[in-house]
Amino acid sequence: MTISRRCLIAFASACVLAGTAHAQAWPSKPVRLVVPFPAGGGTDIIAREVTNKIGKSGYNFIVENKPGSGGNLGVDAAAKSPADGYTLVLGQTSNLAINPTLYSKLPYDPLKDLTPVSMVASSPLVIVTASDSRFKTLDDVVKAAKANPGSINYATSGNGTVAHLAAESFQKVAGIKLTHIPYKGAAQGATDVISGQVQLYVSSIPTLLGHIKSGKMRPIAVTSAKRADDLAQVPTIAESGYKGFEAVTWFGILGPANLPKDITAKLNADINKALQDAELQKKLGDQGADVAGSTPEAFGKLIRDEIARWSPIVKESGAKVD
Repeated sequence: MTISRRCLIAFASACVLAGTAHAQAWPSKPVRLVVPFPAGGGTDIIAREVTNKIGKSGYNFIVENKPGSGGNLGVDAAAKSPADGYTLVLGQTSNLAINPTLYSKLPYDPLKDLTPVSMVASSPLVIVTASDSRFKTLDDVVKAAKANPGSINYATSGNGTVAHLAAESFQKVAGIKLTHIPYKGAAQGATDVISGQVQLYVSSIPTLLGHIKSGKMRPIAVTSAKRADDLAQVPTIAESGYKGFEAVTWFGILGPANLPKDITAKLNADINKALQDAELQKKLGDQGADVAGSTPEAFGKLIRDEIARWSPIVKESGAKVD
């Protein structure tokens, strides 16, 4: 065997060993998971519960809250990080599917600048009234809105949120007109609904569950395809006469574009393994969320489909952020 041939074989063997070592070595240091919303919120809670469970598979996660610009700052920071598996992001419906249409200039492209790894959860919204409201069912609301268009108002946590657009979508299928009152946070909106200043509130279940359990709010419908475990007595919008209606907030883990396939595959397997844990499922269920694992390909398809779904709804609502 000539020296040059020996060198070639040695080089090829070294490349194979290097690739194997890369796959075995990762992760060799803490993995940063960016949460593009403040600490203590629903997205943050899901991130911490999921990473705590995945950590038992040999990971050391650091959750970093990077809120701002409707979640865009955190997603953009992750998208512009090195594609080495040490920076990930927990994205969700608003910053991956709604913001591309809502914002005139988005610093990242969710389809080009990120690598989908896996979905982790989904959470329905709930429509509530004050406990002493005249509206006891969704049908009561629809009848009143048809009799006097625009006279009924509803609160959400802001323009262009999933709650706002879900309400806009429902108005379209029900053939009614409601008046939207956006708030900057959940607390003031809840106070105004309980006092009767606002007739309806559309928000995530975790945000309003305490008020519902205390008897201050009456839930009249949830937006998921099936009833929520924590509100099993509350019908879905689909059950209330609007077959096929569904609007949920979903959450998933992504990395920067061109995340190595071996890292993506390992992460996906370990995430989906963690999501099978009964304790984790209960903890997420207590937050009004359902576990929802997936393949990277299925998660990528969901993002594409959701962008196509929400884009016309955003445009019809007139919501825009510059």
